[in-house]
Amino acid sequence: MTQIEPDPTKLDIIFVPARTDAPVGTIVLLHGWGANHDDLGDLVPYFDLPEYQFLFPNGIFDHEYSDDGKMWYSFTGAGQLNDRSLAQLATSREVLTTWIESLPASTGIPLDRTWIAGFSQGGAMTLEIGLDLPVAGLIVMSGYLHQNRAKPTQAAPPVAIVHGRQDDVVPISAARQSQATLTEWGIEVQYQEFDMGHSIVPEVLNVVKEFVTDRSKL
Repeated sequence: MTQIEPDPTKLDIIFVPARTDAPVGTIVLLHGWGANHDDLGDLVPYFDLPEYQFLFPNGIFDHEYSDDGKMWYSFTGAGQLNDRSLAQLATSREVLTTWIESLPASTGIPLDRTWIAGFSQGGAMTLEIGLDLPVAGLIVMSGYLHQNRAKPTQAAPPVAIVHGRQDDVVPISAARQSQATLTEWGIEVQYQEFDMGHSIVPEVLNVVKEFVTDRSKL
């Protein structure tokens, strides 16, 4: 795993190259609230997608309660978004969108072969930015759709949502509501629930692999 040198004007990113000479796609993975870009990196071998390169950006805001944790935006004590949270969300949205739009120039992989995935708050950010980008697909693991998220004005990429029925951090109702809203908007959604908590189990990794490989054949 290679650590890219931090640049104060850019995202702090970990890059994991494909295990083949010519990668067929790029997968961007966004971590959750209070974690950091190391959190999901160890999962790369278990996704079993050796022809894909992986990028793990760090959240741009320091977490309030963790020395090494990051976040895309803060929450209030009730888990709601206040003015500060919304301002941070807007900043993260702008930074991530600009960065992802620049990826083809740096990776050589077009956006239509680039996937965005995220866990928890990272899943919410996946929908926040990805619904407006011409990427191959979006993967939301234990995440949610922001309540103030507007309907995309153009065709959105397909979405895979996986969630645990025993999730005590992001309730299953949030995933079901996300599915309902996205479907109402005319977006293709693959939805699956598992008997798990707020976590990523092997079954989730299989869903991610199948969603990427199946869609890549189209």
